[in-house]
Amino acid sequence: MSWMPDKEPEPGDRKSCEALEFAIVPRARDIGNFEVRRALPQAKRQMVGPFIFLDQMGPAAMPAGIGMDVRPHPHIGLSTVTYLFEGAIMHRDSEGNALEILPGEMNLMTAGRGIAHSERTPDAQRKSGQRLSGMQSWVALPKALEETDPGFQHYPAESLPMVTDDGVTARVIAGDMFGKRSPVTTLSDWFYADVMLEAGRSVPLDADYEERAIYVADGSVEIAGDVFEGPQLLIFRPGDRITVKAASPARLMLLGGAAMEGSRYIWWNFVSSSKERIEQAKEDWVQKRFREVPGETEFIPLPER
Repeated sequence: MSWMPDKEPEPGDRKSCEALEFAIVPRARDIGNFEVRRALPQAKRQMVGPFIFLDQMGPAAMPAGIGMDVRPHPHIGLSTVTYLFEGAIMHRDSEGNALEILPGEMNLMTAGRGIAHSERTPDAQRKSGQRLSGMQSWVALPKALEETDPGFQHYPAESLPMVTDDGVTARVIAGDMFGKRSPVTTLSDWFYADVMLEAGRSVPLDADYEERAIYVADGSVEIAGDVFEGPQLLIFRPGDRITVKAASPARLMLLGGAAMEGSRYIWWNFVSSSKERIEQAKEDWVQKRFREVPGETEFIPLPER
C-alpha cells in the first residue's frame, strides 16, 4: 500500500489498566473505493517491535466493475505484510512475482534496497464484485539488513498453524504463539496472529516478547476489568501477563516483537535509519532507477517535496 502522512491517529481512553501503555484510536482515511484505518505510526509511538505501519483495510463492498487499483509505487528498508479477512488482491512486483492473495493467506514482501509493486482487484472479482477487508502492515528491517536484496514470500492459509478451542480460533501468521510456530521466515524477532473470540472467551498475550500490542479490529474486549471497543490499538508495557477476554464477539490482531535498535525515518513509502538514504530513494524513483513492474504501464508519481 502507498501512503502519505495525514491526520494522526488519536490517543484513546487509557482507562485504569496498569499494564496498558497507550491506547490509539485509528483515523479513517479514504484511499479510493474504500477506507483504511491507520493505527501506526503515531506521534507518541512510532513502532511496536518492528511494526512501523498498521492499517485496517475496509470492510468495503465493491460492486461489479469497481475495484481497488494501487498503481506501482516503491519501497525501501521494510517488509510489507498483507493479510486478508475477506476478498482478494492481485500482487505484482518488480522482481517478477505475480500472485493473488486470499483470506487467511500471508504475503511478505521484503523491499530491502528497493522494490516496486502494485495491488489491484483481480479480474474475476472486478467482474463479479467483492467484499474486501484485512490488514496491511510494514515491518522495519534491522539496520544491518536495510539494504538486503528484495524478495517475496507467499504462504497459503493451510501452511499457517491454527489453534482452535471452545469459542477461540487463532492463526499464527508469524513467530511463536499459543505453542505453535509459523513457517514464515523473518529477518528479526516478531510475531503476528489473527484471533477470533466468542463473547466471554479469552486468550493470553505472551509476556516473553519485549513489545506487544493488540489491535481490536472488530467487537470489544475486556482487560483487567476495563472494556475497549474496536477499532483500537492497545500497546502494553513489557513483562506483564495479559489476558484479553471478549466482551462481545471480537476479532483481534496480536502483534509485536523485539524492540528495534533505534528509531526510523519514514517518508511516503520509504523507511530508513538514514535521512540521506530516503533522499536517495526519492531521487531514484523520480529518475526511474527502480525496476519496472512487469505488465504495468502506470505508476504513482513522487509526492511533491
